[in-house]
Amino acid sequence: MYAQIIIEYPVKSLDKCFTYVIPKQFLDTIKIGMKVKVPFGKSILNGIVIDINNNKPDYEMKEIISLEDSENFLNEEQLSIGKYLQEETLCTLITAYQTMLPSALKIKDQKTDYNKYEEFVVMDDEYACEEYIKMHPRAFKQIEILELLKNDKIPKRMIDNNIVKVFKNNKLIKIVKEQKYRINIIDILNKELTLNEEQQIAFDEVQKQINEYNVFLLQGVTGSGKTEVYMHLISEVIKNGKTAIVLVPEICLTTQTVQRFYDRFGSSVAIFHSGLSKGEKHDEYQKILRDEVKIVVGTRSSIFVPLKNLGIIIIDEEHSDTYKQESIPRYDAIEVAKFRAKYHDIPLILASATPSLEAKARAGKRVYKLLTLTKRTNNMKLPEVQIVDMTQEVSKKNFIFSETLKDKIIERLTNQEQIILLLNRRGFSTYITCGNCGYTYKCPNCDITLTYHKTSNNLRCHYCGYSIKKDDSCPNCQGNSLNYLGLGTQKLEEELNKLYPEAKIIRMDQDTTSKKGSYQRIIDDFADGKYDILLGTQMISKGLDFKNVTLVGIINADTSLNIPDFRANEKTFDLLYQTSGRAGRNIKPGEVIIQTFNPDNETLNFVKNNDYEGFYKYEMDIRHKLKYPPYTYIATINIKSSDYEEAGKSANQIKNYLSHHLSTASIIYGPTPAAIFRINNIYNFQIIIKYTFDNRLHESLKQIDANYITNNKVNIEITFNPSHF
Repeated sequence: MYAQIIIEYPVKSLDKCFTYVIPKQFLDTIKIGMKVKVPFGKSILNGIVIDINNNKPDYEMKEIISLEDSENFLNEEQLSIGKYLQEETLCTLITAYQTMLPSALKIKDQKTDYNKYEEFVVMDDEYACEEYIKMHPRAFKQIEILELLKNDKIPKRMIDNNIVKVFKNNKLIKIVKEQKYRINIIDILNKELTLNEEQQIAFDEVQKQINEYNVFLLQGVTGSGKTEVYMHLISEVIKNGKTAIVLVPEICLTTQTVQRFYDRFGSSVAIFHSGLSKGEKHDEYQKILRDEVKIVVGTRSSIFVPLKNLGIIIIDEEHSDTYKQESIPRYDAIEVAKFRAKYHDIPLILASATPSLEAKARAGKRVYKLLTLTKRTNNMKLPEVQIVDMTQEVSKKNFIFSETLKDKIIERLTNQEQIILLLNRRGFSTYITCGNCGYTYKCPNCDITLTYHKTSNNLRCHYCGYSIKKDDSCPNCQGNSLNYLGLGTQKLEEELNKLYPEAKIIRMDQDTTSKKGSYQRIIDDFADGKYDILLGTQMISKGLDFKNVTLVGIINADTSLNIPDFRANEKTFDLLYQTSGRAGRNIKPGEVIIQTFNPDNETLNFVKNNDYEGFYKYEMDIRHKLKYPPYTYIATINIKSSDYEEAGKSANQIKNYLSHHLSTASIIYGPTPAAIFRINNIYNFQIIIKYTFDNRLHESLKQIDANYITNNKVNIEITFNPSHF
């Protein structure tokens, strides 16, 4: 028997199967999808078995050396997903399979045992124990322990070490190890809530087709109870002996969402996201493999978990671009979810208060089935939104907070209500420049200014990670005229503390949530009323539910409008509408203040009027005129090299190849320098292709990819439907 094996090197020149002989001792245990160790050239490498057959090749073969981790292997569905990713994203097959596994189980030599164990004391010889008790009638503590051991094991940590030593010396006991999970949930199951009329209609529509493949778009205003609909559907699925995957876009969103699932479904829930330690991820994955859970809640990579008997997939906040992976393989979790839903013939639910234009358009064409929730569950009105013109405020010396927002904050603090403030830029200052000579701190590796972080007194590049300490004087002219320009969350926090010294303020951004558990701590503390004001970046904009928040302030709403991205309006609307939705979610009415230098901007006024439908029509008209998605598809080719000349030459060669091989229906733009031309001393050129249908495109891009497999000077990255470029 022979095995077709792909090896662990993720280089495209080795992206193929190699045939190995299966030794007799492995014939009964080897399985397709299993990890193995094989000789390759002069090395010994790990790989995955893709096929087992009797087809003997014409060349001399080597034997498999060993089978690795026979309990953890890729199942048939995962093998299919890997081939799908290879075809759709042009990645190597081994890269696709590596992406599906938590780091503790990746296909490589594992030097760490991620299993956690607890030691237990068990009785070894009952007769010897009885004799020991007779001989030591006054050893009351020891006798008590031996009597308990007759009926059950005892954790070793609960017995004095000296007693354990005596028992072992007398051969009365033995120590056994049992695997222990790091995350354990006590089952305290809350009852299901009764659905309102709109929720019930949405539930019924999906439930009628619970055993068929369909994509449903659940569009519900903020606070309309979309999560409750999910839970009712999942209950139905579990009754039928099946399982569910629920995706959320951000780690911080899993905190409140996961708690709701724990409260409803208890230990049937596993969580899966990058905030877990390697050991925790390993444990949660083992629960899934052992069929110990029915529901997995997590971020993007959770779409690959090997749940058996999958019955439904739900993607919350489907508009979020975090569902698209930026690194290889550049997959879209929504597209992978469609693949899995088709594979199992089950429904996929895409849900959002602000659906992506692509999803909404597909619902309009009835490719997706539209379900709507138009009211909040408590029948409270959506928050009142007020736009404040900052050009007038600046003339009054109000550079950060308008008079209106300052007054509203005082009012809420007086009433002991809570406030959320959004500024979608972390750090203290966007950049530092010298008033004497004009010197600006820039990253030496990237074409971008350094961001100042005051707490660490560091200037940091948010692209390559370069960091330096800030000087007291200008490093160019040694003058003392350094100006701190731009506004970040650190500076905003400092200004708030000056204005409201009695207020308890907490900041939530990447700097304050880098430590494990920090998301949960901040959210729990704010929910418990320990803080009056929560300020942060876009991570506070969606999914969070705080009963006492009655005011939301948007500082500098223009930030996301001014980025060079055709989705800038859509992303701004999503961000502001979702953040606005954090206000007035309980019995107290909510209010939102949006500060802007462009008060007449159409997008901002659609947010003001809580008018998603109006924004959708307005933006779709622009997209149609400019031939942008959803009226076209987009593919990008990024040409990267440390050599400027080589990058430019290859970019032009690729453009010429495309011009000769694509149909005239495809529009090719570029090559042009990428938005940030140099990152980490790598030059970036970009080619953009707009297309509707071009049967030559995929093969042409695969050929371009193949042409650069062995090129060690130029690297190319091909992305289909990128979230930005």
